[in-house]
Amino acid sequence: MDIKLPPLGEGADSGVVVSVFVKPGDTISPGQPLLELENEKAIATIPAEHAGTVAEVYVKPGEKLAVGQRILRLQTTGAAAPASAPPSAATPRTPKPEAPPAPPRPTPAAASPVTTPAAPLPPVEELEEEEIPAPVAAPVAPPSVRRLARELGIDLSRVRGTDPGGRITRQDLRNYIQRLQTLAVKYKELAARAAAPAAAPAQPAGPPPAEPVDFSKWGPVRREPLSTLREVIARRLWESWEAIPHVTQFDEADFTRINELRKQFAPAYEQKGVKLTVTPFLIRAVVDTLKKHPVFNSSLDEQARELVIKEYFHIGLAVDTEHGLLVPVVRDADRKSLLDLAKEIESLAQRARERKLAREEMQGGSFTISNQGAIGGAHFTPIINRPEVAILGVGRGSLKPVVRDGQVTPRLMVPLALSYDHRVIDGGSAARFIVDLVRALENFPEEAVRL
Repeated sequence: MDIKLPPLGEGADSGVVVSVFVKPGDTISPGQPLLELENEKAIATIPAEHAGTVAEVYVKPGEKLAVGQRILRLQTTGAAAPASAPPSAATPRTPKPEAPPAPPRPTPAAASPVTTPAAPLPPVEELEEEEIPAPVAAPVAPPSVRRLARELGIDLSRVRGTDPGGRITRQDLRNYIQRLQTLAVKYKELAARAAAPAAAPAQPAGPPPAEPVDFSKWGPVRREPLSTLREVIARRLWESWEAIPHVTQFDEADFTRINELRKQFAPAYEQKGVKLTVTPFLIRAVVDTLKKHPVFNSSLDEQARELVIKEYFHIGLAVDTEHGLLVPVVRDADRKSLLDLAKEIESLAQRARERKLAREEMQGGSFTISNQGAIGGAHFTPIINRPEVAILGVGRGSLKPVVRDGQVTPRLMVPLALSYDHRVIDGGSAARFIVDLVRALENFPEEAVRL
């Protein structure tokens, strides 16, 4: 039998083959990994569903694979053989028959454009309340009405008369014509809705392609194909930038206290097998600030024209990997201790760099933090992770002379950049949010760090 790529879930219909784990002659069993497929921002393992011997492999690393496309040909053994026999009418239906379906559904390529309409018109019965009267055997009408009906091409047997004995008047004729016009409008609307699914699929969102340029005219060049991940990142950032009016609020926070707490408790955390970084402090301070400003923990439902205020705190963390930017999500960050946050952050970051994150681990975030402090750079303008409404960018800290209690003293100042959706959040709200965030960072409670 031919083994094909199964549905990938959530509308995904293709991916790029990263690794192939089997070769012709290998014996496989159900659940054994066949290949790794890169799709969206994750790499998924495709397992075998049947046992047998691999007769032929149809794919190789680097190829794009669509749902339903052949992966390999399998020579089945044992119980799989009877599945190829044609089913008998007396044989009860099995839950998952292996025999090929009896006539295959025609594909768009095989369908005849002449005999098969793209979208059949809806039946007249769907016009609901408006009904065409049943024909009358011998309609009664005066000569003037009959003459008018002949000129208009109307069958009087379809017109309901309101005069005594069912006699048809000119007003009855007008009412019938008006009813036909109403039915025509409704029928056209139904036909348009029926034809909508057959319309050409919309092109994926993205900037219009630039005019091609021959860069080799000015010197040597080399070309590298875009990875599936890079294409996904490009598309999503473009969609976010186009759909959301971005505004960025800048400020600085004094991290001197946080840095002292981190150094003080780092050995105790290391004994628990985890490194204490600044990121758990950031998450804790952000969550406390989100509780005071819930609009920053929301999403805009444009169709319903409603603001969805989230009562959970799932914080996305932008992770820089050699493959591109990934954003795993720390769920229920408000319910976790600093130790739990540190462990989860370390695990998510490691699996992100190894491309072992599940798609579910990068979904459902309510607010995102992009911390570039370990890399360098100061202020920057992060792009909102749609459908969220805000994102916090954190730059590298540096010692600066700061006035405290009338004295100039060196303090570790960290730049902050809060990008927000101006459709939902006003500048005053953003200023109040970042002021409260700076206060939460500069007055971080020691009891929250102590084990």
